[in-house]
Amino acid sequence: MSAPALWPGQDGEPISCREKVKVLEENHAEAEQVLRDAFEDAVLMGVDETAMRRILTELVAGLPSPRRR
Repeated sequence: MSAPALWPGQDGEPISCREKVKVLEENHAEAEQVLRDAFEDAVLMGVDETAMRRILTELVAGLPSPRRR
């Protein structure tokens, strides 16, 4: 999986700051690896693939917004 070509800002315009894009791409790669490892471990330990995908999706959907602190 590759990072998105464009990272949409709150105003709909893509993030253009190179440093921000670099951090976003690094975060994407790290998150992908952690999720891949967790998914593979779970499936290899007998967790149903469909259930694990749902669990990971719910995990992401349940993340609190840093703007609502």
